[in-house]
Amino acid sequence: MFTTRPTLQGTFGMVSSTHWLASQSAMAVLEDGGNAYDAAVAGAFVLHVVEPHLNGPAGEVPILLAPAGGEARVLCGQGVAPAGATVAHYRGLGLDLVPGTGPLAAAVPGAFDAWMLLLRDHGTKSPADVLKYAIGYAEHGHAPVDNVGATVETVRELFETEWTSSAEVYLPGGKAPRTGELLRNPALAATWKRLLAEVARAGDREAQIEAAREVWRTGFIAEALIRQASRPTLDTSGERHTGTLTGDDLAAWSASYEAPATYDWNGWTVCKAGPWSQGPVLLQQLALLPPELPAYGSADYVHLLVEGCKLAMADREAWYGDAAEVPLEALLSDAYNAERRTLVGERASYELRPGSPGGRAPRLSRYARVEAAVERAGDAAGAGEPTVAMSATAPVPGEPTAA
Repeated sequence: MFTTRPTLQGTFGMVSSTHWLASQSAMAVLEDGGNAYDAAVAGAFVLHVVEPHLNGPAGEVPILLAPAGGEARVLCGQGVAPAGATVAHYRGLGLDLVPGTGPLAAAVPGAFDAWMLLLRDHGTKSPADVLKYAIGYAEHGHAPVDNVGATVETVRELFETEWTSSAEVYLPGGKAPRTGELLRNPALAATWKRLLAEVARAGDREAQIEAAREVWRTGFIAEALIRQASRPTLDTSGERHTGTLTGDDLAAWSASYEAPATYDWNGWTVCKAGPWSQGPVLLQQLALLPPELPAYGSADYVHLLVEGCKLAMADREAWYGDAAEVPLEALLSDAYNAERRTLVGERASYELRPGSPGGRAPRLSRYARVEAAVERAGDAAGAGEPTVAMSATAPVPGEPTAA
């Protein structure tokens, strides 16, 4: 196959990310004597600035790491649900589903703590060393990619009426960000500057990192998060609700290490984060592959991969979750997937078909709707497509349509 992308090689170091400014910043860290972990943390915080439509410091992050001479590990940066986010609480509000947006949908934010923990345990740089790049682009601006402005336009009304502080940043002068025009985020730059000022007197590098984690959990950042969560805000229910996130939730949670989920395939051990990340879906897709694959890129090859993906996703819908143990060993076993593989026929399936690992009956949410394939004259697009966790009233007011 031909490509316009050259093969890249190096003897010093190499960085890859989804945005050139993040890669550039991470490479600068390496050139300044930092290690791969320092570079990863610096690049991540730049991504929060330049790809705000995709991620942020109050989001979540599953991190896979393989220290030199050590075993592969997972750093879980996925926060838990607040203690008050109970079934009874949501039903008491007249809700059958957790709204897809707004403060009721918020988990304890995990990304910042995870990146700081990675820096503390495996890096060599201080918080100021890794945050300076993000501060620079937030304060002085960067040229946004097209999708930033396009995404902001899809939520313009929501920003202008509900998330007014976001409108101040992403709709300056009432205009969405445009390619070629500098986009600034002075509020984020000021937040990181204040954090660094507060931790500067903490002592050595590790003490500063621990102080930064504490500021996030109990300091001025935590206070701002709680204020926002307690503000009634329109969500996908079409009503305004306050969130359940409290100071106790923030103070009690921290990122943690765990063993990865693994699958041995074609001489390689493939590692993913646990079922809380839905990462093992990829491992099951590998387990579903037959010993002999069709020619790469052929129609049969694509068909096999797509149908296997559907089967693994169906098992995700039935078996993944946080409230009970996930039967991961059975889901990745050779015998189970050999049986599942027989479901791949010559035609594409339009059914959601979870399996029964260990003989247990699959359990799907009552909101999982499986439609039989329907032939539509002149319009077969979407016929029989499985739709998961979709309420009968969707789309609902306040629902962002951004992908």
